[in-house]
Amino acid sequence: MNRNLHIYNTLSRKKEAFEPVNPPLVGMYVCGPTVYSDIHLGNCRTFISFDLIYRYLLHLGYKVRYVRNITDAGHLEGDRDEGDDKFAKKAKLEQLEPMEIVQKYTLGFHNVMTTFNTLSPSIEPTATGHVSEQIEMIKEIIANGYAYENNGTVYFDVEKYNTDYAYGQLTNRKMEDLLEGTRELSGQEEKKGRLDFALWISAKPETLMKWPSPWGWGFPGWHIECSAMSTKYLGETFDIHGGGMDLQATHHTNEIAQSQACNSTAPVKYWMHTNMLTVNGTRMSKSAGNGFLPEELFTGSHPLLKRGYSPMVVKFFMAQSHYRSTLDFSNDALQAAEKGFNKLMKAGETLNKLKAGSQSAINIEEIRSNCYKAMNDDFNSPILISHLFEAVRIINLINDGKESINQNDLENLKSLYKTFVLDVLGLQEDKSSGSKETELTGELIDLVLNLRLEAKKNKDFATSDNIRDELTKKGVIIKDTKDGFEWEIES
Repeated sequence: MNRNLHIYNTLSRKKEAFEPVNPPLVGMYVCGPTVYSDIHLGNCRTFISFDLIYRYLLHLGYKVRYVRNITDAGHLEGDRDEGDDKFAKKAKLEQLEPMEIVQKYTLGFHNVMTTFNTLSPSIEPTATGHVSEQIEMIKEIIANGYAYENNGTVYFDVEKYNTDYAYGQLTNRKMEDLLEGTRELSGQEEKKGRLDFALWISAKPETLMKWPSPWGWGFPGWHIECSAMSTKYLGETFDIHGGGMDLQATHHTNEIAQSQACNSTAPVKYWMHTNMLTVNGTRMSKSAGNGFLPEELFTGSHPLLKRGYSPMVVKFFMAQSHYRSTLDFSNDALQAAEKGFNKLMKAGETLNKLKAGSQSAINIEEIRSNCYKAMNDDFNSPILISHLFEAVRIINLINDGKESINQNDLENLKSLYKTFVLDVLGLQEDKSSGSKETELTGELIDLVLNLRLEAKKNKDFATSDNIRDELTKKGVIIKDTKDGFEWEIES
């Protein structure tokens, strides 16, 4: 198996040869959702991208321990520990217990991931299930001199940490630049420094979610959960840590600091970040009114959409852009992706019907090699897809009788399609096309086209042409073959 894999490392800002800490076991941690609301499309892109990475590493023969956390406590409205807890606020708004909110949106997240045909992670730990581990890590950080307690809240001492390590290494920023860009906040007098962040937060009497600790009743800060859970399940140093690029400056920077302050070693070898989504060139956000929930994209209910698009079309659309590139949503781009996806799926159907000949002029190994080269180059899915469409072109040439293929090459072509389309990209036939109404429509089209075939055999060309013309008007593309006919619905 070809393992000449290079990954772009956010920390070094270059592609590095992938060498696991404990080969062949690969440890991968991805920051999962904060489950107080419906998952938005930006989150989906991150998890779909890392599903592709997970799938490819598995295909290369690695044993992968993929950990994706669920944030269900301690997430305040502001990155600098200000505002209300999001779970408590949502619980009060919906008049539910906080864990009812957690359960509701966790199930919603899993349903969306299933719809996108993503693989489940190896472990999916929750913040609330690992409070004791977080407390133990905080105690160790205090013992090492990088944190302090004030009125029941424990803060991480960023400036003290920065004397021994580079705090802004992930974003390549110096301490003075970070301090200059940080404003003073009212009510933050307990902190020694403006960049200090909470590891443990003292609970108010009305706080709904709180736990006992050496510093009194409280709850963990947002960042400490990932350090505690990644250490528990992947060790003090592991291979890949991923998430959206919006997490770099604060969350992941603080994760590095916490883990290093506790364990005296760099926690991660390769930091990987997915880029943002835009809509018609404008950054996607709720405040701009151009943020999509997955269901709005599937149904076309969002005002910016002309119609809905199936989950597999959306997944294919995302794969057409490299995970580190900005991805721009537009109706035209989605419609183009739908045509490409349908063409790829149709090629799979045609491939299974092909019959082998005695000779072959097809170089399947060259296409296979190019597919691996694309994926080994930082999981370059758009280049992979371009090579897959070369395979589609060959499939159609063989089906049209313009090329021949022997049995060995035909099996290799089927293996290539299964490996990269189904297993690595994780694409599948659109389940939305499997409704009873659609099945009935397909059966009726087959029936009408068989009547047309019978008319042609009887040399009733007027009837044959009339059937073809009427179906064409309805958007049915008909292709006559030596064995009968093929058809598809125009996208």
